[in-house]
Amino acid sequence: MEPSPAKGKPQGRLLVSTTLDAKDELEERLERCVGIVTSLTNGLSEREANDAITANVCKGPQQHEEVCLGLFALLLTEPPQAQRCYRDLTLVNRDGMNVILIKINQILMEKFLKLQDVCRTQLVWLVRELVKSGVIGADGVLMTLMKQIAGGDITSKNLWLAENVLDILLDQREWVLKSGMLIAMSVYTYLRLIVDHGTPALLVLRQKEVDLCIGLLREKFMECFIIGRDLVRLLQIVARIPEMELLWKDLLHNPQALSPQFTGKGLLQLLTARTSRKFLACRLTPDMETKLLFMTSRVRFGQQKRYQDWFQRQYLSTAESQSLRCDLIRYICGVVHPSNEVLSSDILPRWAIIGWLLTTCTSNVAASNAKLALFYDWLFFSPEKDSIMNIEPAILVMHHSMKPHPAITATLLDFMCRIIPHFFPPLEGQVRQGVFNSLTFIMEKRVLAHLAPLFDNPKLDRELRSMLRERFAEFCSSPSPPTEGRDEGANEMKMEESVSLEMDNHVLLDKEDGCYDNTEAAFSDDEEEVNNKGEGNKKREFRFHPIKEAVIEEPADITPYVDQLDDTMKEKVLQLQKGSDTEAHCEVMQEIVDLVLEEDFDSEQMSTLASCLAELFKGHFRGDVLPDDITEESLEESVCKPVCLVFRNLCQMQEDNSGFSVLLEMLAELYQKQPKIGYHLLYYLRASKAAMGKMSLYESFAQATALGDLHTCLMMDMKACQEDDIRLLCYLTPSIYTEVHTNVFYAEFPDETLRSGELLNMIVAVIDSTQLQELMCHVMIGNLVMFRKDSVLNILIQSLEWETFEQYSAWQLFLAHSIPLETIIPILQHLKYKEHPEALSCLLLQLRREKPSGEMVKMVLSRPCHPEDQFTTSILRHWAAKHDDVLGEHIKALLIKNNNMPRKRQSLRSSSSKLAQLTLEQILEHMDNLRLNLSNTKNSFFTQTPILQALQHVQASCDEAHKMRFSDLFSLAEEYEEPSSKPPKSRRKAPASSPRSRKGTVTPVSNEEESASSSASEEEDSKPKAPKRKRKGSSAVASDSD
Repeated sequence: MEPSPAKGKPQGRLLVSTTLDAKDELEERLERCVGIVTSLTNGLSEREANDAITANVCKGPQQHEEVCLGLFALLLTEPPQAQRCYRDLTLVNRDGMNVILIKINQILMEKFLKLQDVCRTQLVWLVRELVKSGVIGADGVLMTLMKQIAGGDITSKNLWLAENVLDILLDQREWVLKSGMLIAMSVYTYLRLIVDHGTPALLVLRQKEVDLCIGLLREKFMECFIIGRDLVRLLQIVARIPEMELLWKDLLHNPQALSPQFTGKGLLQLLTARTSRKFLACRLTPDMETKLLFMTSRVRFGQQKRYQDWFQRQYLSTAESQSLRCDLIRYICGVVHPSNEVLSSDILPRWAIIGWLLTTCTSNVAASNAKLALFYDWLFFSPEKDSIMNIEPAILVMHHSMKPHPAITATLLDFMCRIIPHFFPPLEGQVRQGVFNSLTFIMEKRVLAHLAPLFDNPKLDRELRSMLRERFAEFCSSPSPPTEGRDEGANEMKMEESVSLEMDNHVLLDKEDGCYDNTEAAFSDDEEEVNNKGEGNKKREFRFHPIKEAVIEEPADITPYVDQLDDTMKEKVLQLQKGSDTEAHCEVMQEIVDLVLEEDFDSEQMSTLASCLAELFKGHFRGDVLPDDITEESLEESVCKPVCLVFRNLCQMQEDNSGFSVLLEMLAELYQKQPKIGYHLLYYLRASKAAMGKMSLYESFAQATALGDLHTCLMMDMKACQEDDIRLLCYLTPSIYTEVHTNVFYAEFPDETLRSGELLNMIVAVIDSTQLQELMCHVMIGNLVMFRKDSVLNILIQSLEWETFEQYSAWQLFLAHSIPLETIIPILQHLKYKEHPEALSCLLLQLRREKPSGEMVKMVLSRPCHPEDQFTTSILRHWAAKHDDVLGEHIKALLIKNNNMPRKRQSLRSSSSKLAQLTLEQILEHMDNLRLNLSNTKNSFFTQTPILQALQHVQASCDEAHKMRFSDLFSLAEEYEEPSSKPPKSRRKAPASSPRSRKGTVTPVSNEEESASSSASEEEDSKPKAPKRKRKGSSAVASDSD
């Protein structure tokens, strides 16, 4: 359901919004400016209105900006007035439309996806008018608009935008030819888009795109030359189009036909030119770029799956979107160059994202193009011109995929070998040299210490290893000969592990070319002993655990930031740096907060101030937050830190207070510098008396951060808390589940957090048995609710992939809740006896305490029969001893129901679903197993009337194969007769020791059942029959013959 508009909050005319969205500042400002223009022109004739706004503009820069923005907003929201507003705008503006160009760029980069359809149409119309008028700077706006055309997207809105921008470029060709950068950007963009528009319905659009690219390339080739080597890559992909094929041939064999300056060596010159970042970035929309940069700068390695799944759903879910993978890989290699701080942290590395893009690719053509995109900078790599950061991801993808995904490593190595002779045969020598330069530079910069473990790995097939030795003999030799008497394979494996450790812990020094300098590959003797232990002593690692080193307290260094503050704020910050008394610090911090809340505070200083505070308070975020002895006094004392002053001021303010948003902005900036601030805020809201009932404040904080998403923000904060302080995580858990979820999540994300089970996994992954018992007590007291009926089954199914202790903990916490077992009994269909022993043992013990219901018996009998799987037999035996009459009735009902169902329908039902389905054969198999198990006991389960009636009913209508297979089972019912019929003289009643009198009658077999039985028998007659076995006696039923 889409959220309904909020009462009292009218829907804006510029942006699409929901009830949960705060009023957009830009939209509010534009609406105020519209109000100013309307008040100036209301009731006046056109000439008088023009004079009024002209007179107002002359008053000063502020009035000029307000009138221009008011006319701009009217133009976007009122199409009938657009021509008049644009005319007035050209008359009254005094800055060459600079105010309008800035606002258009802002909307395109930040708000374009939220624009109303009418406003989007009007914005494109305005850009067209600016281009027609030859406004200086319109080319920049047009290139920003071009960036919004998404690759791999053939939805109607995206096609509309691509066609409209294309029409502007074609209609205003003379104007386009005046801007070299616009020419190159247009060619790069539409060469890439041609690939997506190959369907018959889009051929007209594709032809227009081809005509544009051909015309610009032939007329202005040297302007396009600045694109660099990626121009050749894009042309190569579309070279099969007839017009493009002619151009491609000229590029390869007759370059001077494109430009007299483009000589025979021009192609090599083009291929050796590194493509500028601006071109690689132009093929990602601002939203894609933001999400990718977030993943590579904020997401921890091991937590990326949720973000990758979101990105996959949003941008990579269709067949056409596969072509986008090349753009993403080129962007990651050429644009995303993380800082040393990020490289040496546990942030998601670039190679992991590229590995994910390669492994999830579903098109062979797209996969081939993606591999070319990954290795493209290798082919003509020059250490003097190119960066190590461009080639690093490829080698690391191969290195890190060798163990978990050897097929990925093999296909990449094979591609690297084969691309050398096949990329362009006349330049084979240069390509070989480029790849050789890349590998040499990788070793020089210590990306990998040695390549032999990669190139000569036993996991690669013989042919590939032979090809690698042939192509790269210099890199295939081991750094040191194997020790005498040691197995060579073991030596190789050791070397690979050593290199893996080296890569996991390397520290990068320079941002680009010096990335890996001075990184020592040697380990101490102790570390070598640990790392070289046998395989048998290794434990499998399931998640990333960063190495925690001893913290060396260093004095805070705020020199790079403090000079950027104004004098008053600078003085206060320096007081914080000099003092050491906590109470004095709190007083100074309160003064800083007061300064921030003043109206004349320059908001541009907020980021600088946050950097200073994060550096000054870094000691507050180390060590345990929660006191050893938890009392009211110790809790209050623990929240008396300077940084908590910001939290306290927020709690004391109303949300409609102007200072509230300012302090939230300050916290959001602090959060960017120090992510631990998030769970410290949660702790303050839980521990402080001043914050009682203010847990919803966390929602406002989450929305103010760059994440902008409550669920994501909470998960990241809880993960950070899990890694830093497990006691604190357990302390926060009750309030997170009860207050945050109840008050916030269920209003905005009804099921997302609890249904995912991610938070539960974080908790059970680190708690010990004592903490588990404490949480169970919280559940039973009523302070904590971790499961709900509508989501518990989903969470327990997810938990099947967790570690053993994690699963047992999850089941213990579930059992502490008062949720009926029938709610989760369908999980039995997912459980395999060898793979899920934890869940099966917990279920078995719980079912043992339950009285069997129809659904329970059905699910238990639905399990496949296997000689080693004793689950069904064990629980049936227990029920047969404790609840024999109830179990008998349920089994009778299931036997008769499944017996009346046609055999073919049963077969189709059981094969149409991956989950186990109950069939007659399964019930009989489990019953036979139970019979054998009870054969040496005095249990009288099989003497019950319902069981005997059901067996007779099934025997009367089943085929011969089943009669022979389960003859011993059916023989139990042959002694049974209906009470109404007169027994033959040769037989007598059952012994008086029978546990219960037999009541009821056997349901007579209908004509339809008889015909079905006879037809089944005819089918059996057509097959050779097995010899009929003699009936064996059963100790479960007393014999009638002496």
